[in-house]
Amino acid sequence: MKKIMFVCHGNICRSPMAEFIFKDMVKKCGLEKDFTIASSATSTEEIWNGIGNPVYPPAKAELQKHGLSCSGKRAVQLQKSDYEKYDLFVGMDSANIRNMHRILGGDALGKIHKLMDYTDRGGDVADPWYSERFDIAYRDIYDGCKALLESLV
Repeated sequence: MKKIMFVCHGNICRSPMAEFIFKDMVKKCGLEKDFTIASSATSTEEIWNGIGNPVYPPAKAELQKHGLSCSGKRAVQLQKSDYEKYDLFVGMDSANIRNMHRILGGDALGKIHKLMDYTDRGGDVADPWYSERFDIAYRDIYDGCKALLESLV
């Protein structure tokens, strides 16, 4: 069983998009039983009194355009204890990677990676919170997830 945690700043746009895109890819390949897939935030900005906000409506709408549901997903923060629970931590941008190292206490086992590094073009998944280009974020995340899955199977 491969356990993967997708990570972004708030866990309301990019990392939940990656979580549900990857879950769909794995399901379509008949590999559901081989993976545990989750997502989390490096910040607490979208978590109030222990309750996370739901997926940001434009991100949810972009997933729905592609037939994907993120129903019930709420933001959660990455915890240091997650390092022992997951095999792979996949961040969306360089700031996420830095914050993952801080939260997880380093990366002695080489579990932290950037999603776009699995593709030929590399770079960051631009934050659609600022760009409002959820279509571009979806495309990049889809390409990254496809390349990630290919590297794992």
